[in-house]
Amino acid sequence: MTTPLSRRGLLHGSAAAIASLCLPFGKQVQAAAHDVASPRFSVGATDFLLDGKPLQIRCGEMHFARVPREYWAHRLKALKAMGLNTVCAYLFWNYHEWREGRYDWGGQRDAAEFCRLAQELGLWVILRPGPYACAEWEMGGLPWWLLKHPGDAFLRTRDEAFMQPARRWLAEVGRVLAPMQVTHGGPILTVQVENEYGFFGQDLDYLRAMRQALLDARFDVPLFQCNPTNAVAKTHIPELLSVANFGSDPERGYRALASVQQGPLMCGEFYSGWFDTWGAPHRRGDAGNAVKDIQAMLKARGSFSLYMAHGGTSFGLWGGSDRPFRPDTSSYDYDAPIGEAGWVGEKFDAYREGIKPFLGPGETLPSAPPRNPVIAIAPFTFKHSAEVMANLPGRVIKDRSPRPIEQYDISRGLVAYQVTLPAGPAGVIEAAKVRDLAWVYLDGEPVGTMDTRHRRYRVEIPARDKPATLEVLLYTIARVNFGVEVHDRKGMHGPIRFRPREGEVQVLEDWTIRAIDFDADGSLPALDWKPGRARGPAFWRGGFDASETGDTFLDMSTWGQGIVWINGRCLGRYWSIGPTQTMYLPGPWIKRGRNEVVVLDLTGPQSARVEGLTTPILDRLQPDRDLPRASHASRLMLDGVAPVAEGAFAPGAMIQDVRFAKPASGRQFCLEALSAFDGKDSAAIAELSLLDAAGRPLDQSAWTIAYASSEEMNREDGSALNAINGQATDFWHTAYSGEQHPRFPHRLVIDLGASTEIHGMRYTPRQGPPQVTGRIRDYRIYVGERLVVEDRQAVRS
Repeated sequence: MTTPLSRRGLLHGSAAAIASLCLPFGKQVQAAAHDVASPRFSVGATDFLLDGKPLQIRCGEMHFARVPREYWAHRLKALKAMGLNTVCAYLFWNYHEWREGRYDWGGQRDAAEFCRLAQELGLWVILRPGPYACAEWEMGGLPWWLLKHPGDAFLRTRDEAFMQPARRWLAEVGRVLAPMQVTHGGPILTVQVENEYGFFGQDLDYLRAMRQALLDARFDVPLFQCNPTNAVAKTHIPELLSVANFGSDPERGYRALASVQQGPLMCGEFYSGWFDTWGAPHRRGDAGNAVKDIQAMLKARGSFSLYMAHGGTSFGLWGGSDRPFRPDTSSYDYDAPIGEAGWVGEKFDAYREGIKPFLGPGETLPSAPPRNPVIAIAPFTFKHSAEVMANLPGRVIKDRSPRPIEQYDISRGLVAYQVTLPAGPAGVIEAAKVRDLAWVYLDGEPVGTMDTRHRRYRVEIPARDKPATLEVLLYTIARVNFGVEVHDRKGMHGPIRFRPREGEVQVLEDWTIRAIDFDADGSLPALDWKPGRARGPAFWRGGFDASETGDTFLDMSTWGQGIVWINGRCLGRYWSIGPTQTMYLPGPWIKRGRNEVVVLDLTGPQSARVEGLTTPILDRLQPDRDLPRASHASRLMLDGVAPVAEGAFAPGAMIQDVRFAKPASGRQFCLEALSAFDGKDSAAIAELSLLDAAGRPLDQSAWTIAYASSEEMNREDGSALNAINGQATDFWHTAYSGEQHPRFPHRLVIDLGASTEIHGMRYTPRQGPPQVTGRIRDYRIYVGERLVVEDRQAVRS
């Protein structure tokens, strides 16, 4: 799930203008999807039809994998009370086939039971089976074992290495859920083909192949595809109904649909908030603007699906990572109208009141279900620990040079690497790649960390007068869920080199590798517990007695980074850098009597204690708790460098291309903003892409931010990485909340990872209404091998 439109400061479309789009006009194309007429549900020329009568779909997204099964009914009742008549449900392929060929539809994974329950409660279902989902879920729902196949460009293509298992998956989905279609007496009205493919590729035959796979799987209800507004036309095919995803400006979204087909107008994802990533402020959406847009869609006879109506929690290790690598929090609260623990409040009430005037004849709304019981848990301490390095499993892998862990049939977890480093002078150990975080030890003593967020794969090594044991403990956080970066192979990738301060570079070979594979549900390994405090990365054991059960929020703010288990169940990840400082613990997962809690902490707690709070902490940053990273004491080297292009952007929110008079080559790219349309001192960029000779965006999987003149990180997430993460809902914004208010010019420098030929740039302004700050007017563009020089020192960020 992603979008190129803003979740902040939502635009308002004119209901009359939107309604006019329902009228036929010359360029409209009758979609072949309309020819798929089921006995009960079909796609008409202007409306969805249920038993031959118009049905306006008021849908809300809810992921059953992110809600305890015991609470499914509670959350579905809340959706209905808000005025919705349909629930949209993703299937995550890897959630049901974590190990190739082994399907799991039981317990929490019982998708058919979720559909049956929705039907019992009077809700229709829209099914989104993938194979790709995104949704801030591990690898976008794709199974990790696909990455055993070589290559970085085969996922979501017609390559049989992807198509064969994808067809098999969709056939399995059909076996389980085809009987739940409305054509067979069930609640499933329609099924989505793939997901937002326009963000990824343009192979229309791939979409046709995915459609055929669903037909072969015995799905006979109408099929559709969704794309953000600006990608609707790019991947539309007449065999599928197109719907548009947006967080504002429904008039523009509906116009995009009307330009390619005659049919019902629908927003497939209307954004109520946004997801959080570790280290960035909690995101929020504006209820008032959202309600205006929802009402505009309803007045236009349009349909919609709220993303999210209820976000829930990415329990276990299922949370994904934004690109280029910004791991998502376990909380998937999303600032949705139904909160993470199922709570409703002002936002819910605003949505409900906004929808009420559009209910059908005789339709009334039930009351929202009451909150589930909430309890506090008194602080309890952890008196036993088990050091990670002393509790590695017995299985030893030997390899000349480390390869991605998928090649060893390791799915995710903790991986320990060991090699002998010869005696010699001080130098630097350097890996080809490290996914994701790693702690480096020499003869048991810590010497540094590696961090893929900053592409830091080097650690300083002291001199040795005898051979020493080099150990690396690696932690896989999450696989990227969006863009070409879904080819996210984990582990330390060789060759591993030692670069001495004097002498020849040495390639380190003959490694031993051991791993704790957390597998599908984050299973705990067997541990040898010791009393007292451990040294270094360790598991900790404690517990509490409960005389009653109820929801609570475990306060992890004094811990470092890791994972929590409750009674053997993996609750999720925590990271004290925030913004989330608590972990939602559902009441059904607490036992009366003794409850055991195990915490994996990789950086060490300030205090080895936990308590259960009655309210969550969703927006507290603690940047001083992060890993050491390089400082950004950088200086630009633009003096004497001639710009490769300069000019002025057009006003407004439209995407704009700048083609260079001649190609430019270099490793670093700089956009220099000289002024803004609003006359203020701020600059903002929603997204930057660089173009090849054919005008296509270049692969940006290796890009990093080399320099940003400033970033707003107090009042909102204005970090520079937002400009290259492929999602124009967020943005880089220069600082404005502190004592210093930087003035123009503002510069953003991107390191491309290698010297690259560039033919142009694609600029996406900050989205939202005309009054948003930071839309750039005058600019200059520079390209060079070295536009930034940094004096890097190991400091706390």
